[in-house]
Amino acid sequence: MDLKIKLEQLHQKVMGLKDHISTEEATKNAFVMPFIQILGYDIFNPTEVVPEHICDIGTKKGEKVDYVIRNNDEPIFIIECKHWKENADAHNSQLHRYYHVSKTRFGVLTNGIIYNFYTDLEKPNVMDEKPFFTINIEDLKDSSIKILESFTKKDYNLDNILDSAEALKYIKAIRKEFEKEIENPSDEMVRLLVNRFFEKPLTANRMISFKEYTKKALSTSINESISFRLKSALTLNEQIEKQDENIKAPQQIDENNDPKIITTEEELEGYQIVKAILREKISSSRIAYRDTLSYFGILLDDNNRKPICRLHFNTSNKYIETFHNGKDSGAKVLLNNLDEIYNYRNELHKTLENYS
Repeated sequence: MDLKIKLEQLHQKVMGLKDHISTEEATKNAFVMPFIQILGYDIFNPTEVVPEHICDIGTKKGEKVDYVIRNNDEPIFIIECKHWKENADAHNSQLHRYYHVSKTRFGVLTNGIIYNFYTDLEKPNVMDEKPFFTINIEDLKDSSIKILESFTKKDYNLDNILDSAEALKYIKAIRKEFEKEIENPSDEMVRLLVNRFFEKPLTANRMISFKEYTKKALSTSINESISFRLKSALTLNEQIEKQDENIKAPQQIDENNDPKIITTEEELEGYQIVKAILREKISSSRIAYRDTLSYFGILLDDNNRKPICRLHFNTSNKYIETFHNGKDSGAKVLLNNLDEIYNYRNELHKTLENYS
């Protein structure tokens, strides 16, 4: 299962449980430990995930950071946790102290929902005041998930992260300043733009007027850009839907045209889930289905000799049968609900590889 799906599942868990989480310790157990697991680290292995690690700071003995994450016997980042209701930005001074004595290059401050990642871009061995990367479990973005992959056990590479950390930090800072300018243009921004076309002196009254003009111009420009992108996306979706409609008829006709065969909404929903998984690898035009009395078959290139999977939904229990071990070696597993089809993404992709 890929990182995005696991994080989305964690998001659902957070939404369902957070109102029942009343302590910092419960936040760690319910939210933070699963997050560490998602990154691929074994929370039950004390050589990999070290809880309550002692970080003696000068004369202060027995100071403890919540977690130290190790990879190949080297500490790679520390995690300090707070209760989910607390502001994840409000306690970086504590993490700052731990970072100084931890011998890691990255520190993470989290409330179990927002994860702020820090490093030492400004001064060696001194944690920066602001994070270079933030991921919010309740507002997952593909770009953030891609960055987070660099911190997984499988893909961790210190040099690669450090190479991108500076860019991430300053892009984030520039973007924040730009958003401030859109909301309330500064005198400097107004002068920079207006002096390029307005030759008269900018008096105090003129500055007030041009601030409003600048704010409106920036907002209008951004809104029109968004609108154009949305229209382009809708047009593309319409084209895809028309292509699907053109191939729908031959896909939905069963081999024997048996009137006893009834294609159910659940079968079609299952087909759409499988189709979404397969479209990560191939064009949707190559994915077909044929309904039979005993099962609902999903095929590659509408070819019976290339079964991708079969949905057995005609009984009280529902099963998916995959063919990742070969078209003559179907593996049938029970489904508690249709969403569990996503758990067999790797098997479905492996089946495609068998036919390539």
